[in-house]
Amino acid sequence: MELEFFDTPQPFLEAAGDVLAADPVLGSVIASVSERTSRELADGRDEWLEVDAPFARWWAVVRDGSGEVVSAAMRTAPFKPYPTFSLPMPDDAARALAVALHGRGELLGGANGALPGADVLARTTAELTGGEVVVAKATRLWEATTVHVPPPPEGRLRLATEDDADLVLAWFEAFHVEADEQAGREPDPTSGEHNTLDSVLVRIREGVEWLWELPDGTVAHLTGAGLPSFGVSRVGPVYTPREHRGRGIASYVVGELTRRGLEAGHRMCLFTDRANPTSNKIYAALGYEPAVEMAEHLVRPGGAPQPPRVVPREHVSLDSRSHD
Repeated sequence: MELEFFDTPQPFLEAAGDVLAADPVLGSVIASVSERTSRELADGRDEWLEVDAPFARWWAVVRDGSGEVVSAAMRTAPFKPYPTFSLPMPDDAARALAVALHGRGELLGGANGALPGADVLARTTAELTGGEVVVAKATRLWEATTVHVPPPPEGRLRLATEDDADLVLAWFEAFHVEADEQAGREPDPTSGEHNTLDSVLVRIREGVEWLWELPDGTVAHLTGAGLPSFGVSRVGPVYTPREHRGRGIASYVVGELTRRGLEAGHRMCLFTDRANPTSNKIYAALGYEPAVEMAEHLVRPGGAPQPPRVVPREHVSLDSRSHD
């Protein structure tokens, strides 16, 4: 196995294109984040410069003995603990990635993505640092190939505008807090992918944030439906304030946006928190089916760090080159 690192998204996308295209639903997070970052860099904007991260953002591919790319990972999340996100990855490659990061002094505080690779990456990191692993959230990726759209409630679906940016940001933050509360976790208002006004405005300008407006003009719901990457659009977040729940708004909006995406020829997917039976039940009723189990891991510092393990060269070759 060989690890190859990149410090910008476009060369990574060129290297990882085949593996992302082979299962674009599974690769939707890496593909969509990488393509968005590439667009932002082309426009002269770099969100990472606004993040006080103690390491450089990176992407990586895993190559087998023949040089074929068999997996991919990235560390681009602009929020603490700046977790990685990885595709399904051989155990030895996950261990090698942990060793490589440890060897260059990059403390990995979280590892998200497909199991068991993300778990192996987190636990190997904990062994190297004398820390411990906590599974912060068990998640499930779903895909809809057909959809049952329930009857619409009163009101209308409309795109969010820049005038809605403050509300959308507040609801992004509330979504993560309430998801933690519903799952019995300590709420973390700083968690989540979209927690700045600038990132909200980017998504609004892309036309991917939708609002449900009641007949009296009150905005009662938010759902995102991302731009397609490798033909896949990912739905989320989905948020209805407590006072507007129980009217079927979320079910209708997710169903309707899924229908539009499928009719446009896109594959449609979304994530759920496995600890939230309500959302899992709603999406199953719409026609979504489980695709893969994932998890979000935290690596908490502990006792005395361990020296990096020596990985036999015939098993794993580490190529730490960065590509512009």
